[in-house]
Amino acid sequence: MIPKVYKEVIDLGDGRTISIETGKLAKQAHGSVVVQMGDTMLLCTVVSSYKESTMDFFPLTVDYREKFAAAGRYPGGFFKREARPSDGEVLTMRIVDRVLRPLFPSDYKTETQVMIQLMSHDEEVMPDALAGLAASAAIQLSDIPFECAISEARVGRINGEFILNPSRSQLLESDIDMIIGASADSVMMVEGEMKEISEEEMAEAIKFAHEAIKVQCAAQIRLAEAFGKKPVREYEPAKSDEAIEAKVREAAYQKIYDIAKGGHGKRERGEAFSAVKDEVMALFTEEELEESQGLIKAYFNKVEKEAVRELTLAEGIRLDGRKTTDIRPIWCEIDYLPSVHGSAIFTRGETQALATVTLGTSRESNMIDMPTHQGEENFYLHYNFPPFCTGEAYPIRGTSRREIGHGNLAQRALKGMIPDECPYTVRIVSEVLESNGSSSMATVCAGTMALMDAGIQMKKPVSGIAMGLISDGDRYAVLSDILGDEDHLGDMDFKVTGTAEGITACQMDIKVKGMPYEILVNALKQARDGRLHILEKLIETIPAPNADVKPHAPKIITRIIPNEFIGALIGPGGKVIQELQKTTKTTIVINEDPVTEEGIVEILGTSQEGIDAVLAKIDSLMFKPEVGGTYKVKVIKMLDFGAVVEYLDAPGNEVLLHVSELAWERTENVSDVVNMGDEFEVKYFGVDPRTRKEKVSRKALLPKPEGYTERPPRDRNDRNDRGRDSRGRNDRDRKPRRD
Repeated sequence: MIPKVYKEVIDLGDGRTISIETGKLAKQAHGSVVVQMGDTMLLCTVVSSYKESTMDFFPLTVDYREKFAAAGRYPGGFFKREARPSDGEVLTMRIVDRVLRPLFPSDYKTETQVMIQLMSHDEEVMPDALAGLAASAAIQLSDIPFECAISEARVGRINGEFILNPSRSQLLESDIDMIIGASADSVMMVEGEMKEISEEEMAEAIKFAHEAIKVQCAAQIRLAEAFGKKPVREYEPAKSDEAIEAKVREAAYQKIYDIAKGGHGKRERGEAFSAVKDEVMALFTEEELEESQGLIKAYFNKVEKEAVRELTLAEGIRLDGRKTTDIRPIWCEIDYLPSVHGSAIFTRGETQALATVTLGTSRESNMIDMPTHQGEENFYLHYNFPPFCTGEAYPIRGTSRREIGHGNLAQRALKGMIPDECPYTVRIVSEVLESNGSSSMATVCAGTMALMDAGIQMKKPVSGIAMGLISDGDRYAVLSDILGDEDHLGDMDFKVTGTAEGITACQMDIKVKGMPYEILVNALKQARDGRLHILEKLIETIPAPNADVKPHAPKIITRIIPNEFIGALIGPGGKVIQELQKTTKTTIVINEDPVTEEGIVEILGTSQEGIDAVLAKIDSLMFKPEVGGTYKVKVIKMLDFGAVVEYLDAPGNEVLLHVSELAWERTENVSDVVNMGDEFEVKYFGVDPRTRKEKVSRKALLPKPEGYTERPPRDRNDRNDRGRDSRGRNDRDRKPRRD
């Protein structure tokens, strides 16, 4: 018997709908929903253990997976099974996690897992925009403590009109691609890329998405009420002790305030805070520490946060002594690594990134093979965050989700400034060597300079800045170029990248409930001032892209050839192209244009001589003499019935010069007229209809001898012996053949 199904439908106002359904699938999960838009269906489940974790943080796992069966495809690779998550799946996990995590109670330490699976895919619906809605709806149906319903929506803009949850094809025409996460009251997360839009335009896009999210949050609440809202589970709340809190505050607050006001460096400040913490711990007996050590440390962290925030709000002074709008000292250098194709160092305060650029052919493009998207990236960026950059030591367990997310943000910031006509596949690698503040924004700045150093003709240079916000409801301070400590102490962490003309990418996490849009716009404008200041430093280091790639970097030439010549260039079993690459020391890649079916030949090499040799070979293969044209040739082979000649303008392109076309006089021996290596001109007559071979003539360019009489051509259609065979017999006289 099919169980009772509960369903809510959200009308998007343009004929499209989103449905949220529960009661049919995964009923042993603490909450489960199926979210559907078009033919795209997501199954989301949430489970939270009833046993409290021993960890001192909230162990939340958000997992998003796309099933290949959803798109009617097989997984690639040897094992036909979904394996580790792709970068695209990891990025979806991050945008959901960043909205959900702050809404669980701060003292809730129970292991919780949210699993979102793409079960059916529609080419016109991008599932990542529905993942946040599915996660929140599943939690609303559970007994897990959670502050309020949230949802996420994607915003695009085509011809000035905002579009909710656009398709991938629509995004190709859009100048905005943002995902916004919010509750009914507050915007909480923004991430996306833009084509140099203004701060006001970005705020308008966020408002547009927020209105749609309010409707989606209301639908979740109606579904939960219809299904039967479960009472919130009880859990062991965090211990509290007002006496201990007062004792810690009295002992630590002013000392922390004074240290914070001293403008110390990261290490010195950290050591000073640790010393105060040790003094506070010394105020308690061994018995008290054994019973309440965790509580004492939590109160110390709370007092530290309050003191630092009050210093900024009251006096406008920050941890390192800067004012709210000050940018830390910057120094840059390009061409630092001699053997790479492009390199740059960007250092801002205690944050440093070393970026390298590598140039290659389309063969080096980044292949994307997901159920929802297949394609290639000819520009991509990888970001590495080793432990030493923060003075720590821990084992590296592969690429972290954080590294994937920060690298993707920097890639989106820069990719719009790569010219469409760039023939290279471009890979940037950012090595973060120091970190105290935004290393992803340092990556954007280092990446810009490395691209220019490599000779990539960027449309415009891009810079980035990380901003913070501290607010107590009545007062607020926007912080430019935040430190690592200011990141977790503040109420908003937002990173903005752009050119001098506008914003190209952003990533925001907003913790202030109901933050006015006016504050958001003011913060974005302050970020713009900081971006322009940093941009000046980049331009001082390298004012414009280098005119050409470095001498040791590969040059690339692209040549279009008709489809019928592709096989000749490749040769049987690849013999021609392999030998050509070997002799010219180049890399040759041939792709077929899917529309025109022409061959796109990429020639990559460090030697111009080698590239020219490949181009000459292509010209030779494509050489087509015109009927009536005169061409210079060279004898390369002698035969009894003529000479094989090669066009000097197209080496390797050969044609037979028949003995009858050598001279006007009768020629008994070919060597009487020409010899090996002789060069002379011939006239091209096209394809002889009788022999069906190309015909060239030397004698046609020579004057006829005096008294020369040309023999009349034989009329093969006017023979007197019609009906007779070659032995004079009449076909009609033949006897029937016996079988």
